[in-house]
Amino acid sequence: MKLTVSELLDLSHTLAGDYLAQFEYPWQALDGIKDFILALGPTLPAGEYDQPAPNVWVHKTAKVFPSAYLGAPCIIGPETEVRHCAFIRGSALVGANCVVGNSVELKNVILFDNVQTPHYNYVGDSILGYKSHMGAGSITSNVKSDKTLVVVKNGVERIETGRKKFGAILGDHVEVGCNSVLNPGTVIGRNTSVYPTSSVRGAIPADSIFKAQNDIVTRK
Repeated sequence: MKLTVSELLDLSHTLAGDYLAQFEYPWQALDGIKDFILALGPTLPAGEYDQPAPNVWVHKTAKVFPSAYLGAPCIIGPETEVRHCAFIRGSALVGANCVVGNSVELKNVILFDNVQTPHYNYVGDSILGYKSHMGAGSITSNVKSDKTLVVVKNGVERIETGRKKFGAILGDHVEVGCNSVLNPGTVIGRNTSVYPTSSVRGAIPADSIFKAQNDIVTRK
């Protein structure tokens, strides 16, 4: 399975398209998300974005509930909803028409347009592709229990990331079932669905249905 940026993600559906295009693998972009947002924010059209706090940019058509916390730096795109008690810790680029739901926590992430993280999700050190969806209670686990560096397992291939913190990369149109855990270094190809309550690790092929770690079938 190819794990490159171009294989997993349609870069026309994010303000980070040019930034991500610099990298071979999407997780290589994680270190620079904060600096990218700090550079991009001041270039956004002042007539289209409010700036409720330093280094926080919110599109005028976005709906942010009063109880939500927006930590700097972050960008909230057009028509996006940030719902009750959402906790955006910072370094978060949230695209257009997204949902950041009740009690969802985001940290060091890029959410492409039309991404939904609607209920009790934790997404950290991760990139979620266009129209991907995290079911209720599903999370990205971004640190290994032994605190060693994350390795992406792609069949027999082992790719050293050099990162202690790396959650997951979701390709475009990925569906993650409720209460699933995406273990550190999970990469899911486009148009793949994950069964509820799954524990997922490594690279999962595109156009598949993940039933269990050793039970992955091709979507028909």
